[in-house]
Amino acid sequence: MDFKKPRGTRDFLFDEMEERKYVENTIRSVVESYGFKEIKTPIFEDLELFTTRSGEGIKDELYHFQDKGGRDLALRPEITASVARLYNNNLQREAKPLKMYYFGSCFRYERPQAGRYRQFWQFGIEVIGGTPIYNEAEIIAMANDALSKINIQNYEIAIGHLGIIKGVLSKINIPSEIQTQIIASIDKQDYELLDKLLTDNNVTEEYKTIINDLINVKGSREDLEAFKSTLKNIPESYEAAEELNNILETLEVFGFNDYTVNLSIARGLDYYTGLVFEIYVPDLGAEKQITGGGTYNLMGLFDAEEVESTGFAFGFDRIMEAYKRQNIQLPENDSPRVLVIPVKKEFKNEAILIAQQLRRENIIADIDLKGKKLKKNLSYANTHKFNKVIMIGQKEVEDNAVTLKDMASGDQVTIPQDELITKIQE
Repeated sequence: MDFKKPRGTRDFLFDEMEERKYVENTIRSVVESYGFKEIKTPIFEDLELFTTRSGEGIKDELYHFQDKGGRDLALRPEITASVARLYNNNLQREAKPLKMYYFGSCFRYERPQAGRYRQFWQFGIEVIGGTPIYNEAEIIAMANDALSKINIQNYEIAIGHLGIIKGVLSKINIPSEIQTQIIASIDKQDYELLDKLLTDNNVTEEYKTIINDLINVKGSREDLEAFKSTLKNIPESYEAAEELNNILETLEVFGFNDYTVNLSIARGLDYYTGLVFEIYVPDLGAEKQITGGGTYNLMGLFDAEEVESTGFAFGFDRIMEAYKRQNIQLPENDSPRVLVIPVKKEFKNEAILIAQQLRRENIIADIDLKGKKLKKNLSYANTHKFNKVIMIGQKEVEDNAVTLKDMASGDQVTIPQDELITKIQE
């Protein structure tokens, strides 16, 4: 029987995994340099963890099932809810802020298309508690550092604040459920629906103008400052605009000012409460967003004390798609990778001993135990990116030596075995 991979999933071969591991490890090194520590949550959770916040309708987008004990479970569609559950179960009494990161696969039952898969990966960070303005500036600076380190080109960082639009809607007494619909229409850029919602709820032309002017603020911190005068009679919105300005000032202290203030960023999830930001790579076309995040409160899912949190998640697969579109090459890796070749089958044991000696020194080593001809072994070494080859024949065994060949230059030298490690590490 010829089995195929399930629809919406992928196989990753050697070169692609090398790229993915490089990007993953580079991002890890950046976030750890900011003091974040890794957590891991289950791939499946109670179905109710996701439906409580998003409603029963989300079931259509989930892989959900009953286990043998009759429990309703779901493969996680994202990881933030799992982090909130983990915090509630284990970390409520821990000193704040809690700075954590995660990397793992998520699952959504949706139609596969370019940039969208049923199994996909997220690299996310969360800060629970602490000083909000500092946390918010820090994570944006950190996201920028990570993208810079992995050499993504021409990305754009857009920053907004949901408190501004929420303040306007509260000022004119829009009910919370209608506010959610209005914010969702802004998030989807469905301005025809937005106008209908405002009209149906008797919003005056004055406030329609304020809302339309608000969502058209797309520029610098100076543009935000200029718009603040429009909000002088809406205290909640004015305060949110001030807070956003303070975040941006702090972000500039972190050494980053190449951002766009975009007050139309709404984020579709209604648990966001303040800062929101998104990062785009225009080269990806319609699926250009690679990151989204902001400040939220998920603890209302539980009977737990509310605590403000800030976080974001990289769409890891879209980052890798950007690698392809932008033809980004991995940095040259000159760490020694060694293929040990016994010239004759009877020298396999000597080859194993040499390879084990290299591995104890953390040098990557493989052995030809199949007995291929030397020419085929050298071709294999080239194909699999071994930069050194060790050959062991009769004379080498008799002299307690090895022949070491550099695959780049073609130079080779016969040296005593006790000089091998030093020579390889030169």
